[in-house]
Amino acid sequence: MTSHPYFYQFLEPVSKELASVARELENSIFSSPRTMLTHARIFVENILQKVIKAEKLPDDDRTSLIDRINLLNNHGVLLPETRDKLHHVRQIGNQAAHDSRMFRYSEALLSWEAVYGVVKWYVEVYGPVTVNVPDYQDPAPRSEQSYDISELEIRLKSLEQLLIASVHPNSEEPAAAEAAVAVESPVSIFVAEQPGYTTIRTITYKEEKLEVPYFLRDAFLLPQRFPKSETFLIRLGAEQQARIMSELPSDFENLHKHVKRFNEKNDATFFEEMKIYIEEEKVRRELTLQRPGELFLFYKEKHIVVTEELAKIPLTVGEFNGIPSLLRQLNEDKVETVGQLPKELVILAKYDNVGVGTVEKLFEQMKEKQ
Repeated sequence: MTSHPYFYQFLEPVSKELASVARELENSIFSSPRTMLTHARIFVENILQKVIKAEKLPDDDRTSLIDRINLLNNHGVLLPETRDKLHHVRQIGNQAAHDSRMFRYSEALLSWEAVYGVVKWYVEVYGPVTVNVPDYQDPAPRSEQSYDISELEIRLKSLEQLLIASVHPNSEEPAAAEAAVAVESPVSIFVAEQPGYTTIRTITYKEEKLEVPYFLRDAFLLPQRFPKSETFLIRLGAEQQARIMSELPSDFENLHKHVKRFNEKNDATFFEEMKIYIEEEKVRRELTLQRPGELFLFYKEKHIVVTEELAKIPLTVGEFNGIPSLLRQLNEDKVETVGQLPKELVILAKYDNVGVGTVEKLFEQMKEKQ
């Protein structure tokens, strides 16, 4: 199979490893600026290690990137502009590893251009004379997220129904009448909304209606996300009635009749919690679309960004206080650092003698460390 072309393909005769890392950096610029910035720092550091070895200068694994830059600069190896580019990649990479703010595509592109300057210098000074470094080239952004084919079908059918209805506004023909009934909110179909937000189904309870967006059509309904209805959902799930969104009936009235010892109040409570759940999921989706490639930990409606440094923090009583039982059970399950925690933190309430209050304590302490 022919590999997809990428800008740093010319590096392969110099180092296939460098070329491979560069390819992944290129792929991550528009999918995860933070990833690109963090790993660009490692990429240039590897180049400097090769230069230090070629120059027969002292070096060991504990030497930091800034020390390597200074070492080569003090020995007159670096050109001033190369040194400045290295510092730029280092500084923005350090920010990406520690700071939870959103990093922009423009920052990744500036780092990408600085990396090019470092690579060009390295290849021209230390690479084979047969390797030609091409002129700098901006990476091409990936295609915008597109509609899933099933969602596109829904939107097209709705628009087609509206078209039929507009041609025969007063017609009693079945097709036109069906279109008028099928499309309850035609305005939303015309909005250029992001993929995933098209209403896939409507759930009702008495006189109320709740629209379910396409991206949630087969969402797993974690009972812990519905604190007042948790036991109700567990019992319904056992009857294959509420494990995933698509299993839910279109009308919540009398949902309680599928299980014993529950009543209409449980139907109403679950419907209200479903409203909250869908709104929380919309916020989470918007967050992940706005900040592609980021890793998040969620607790109810709140979230934190998992930076490289936060991910490394060990889950020990020395780092987190007041939750020893949770930490012990996590460690027993080989979950030893923040980066190994599940994205949905309410899952942790499954452990013995661990409630949502304990999980919230962990979340707040992680937020403080961030």
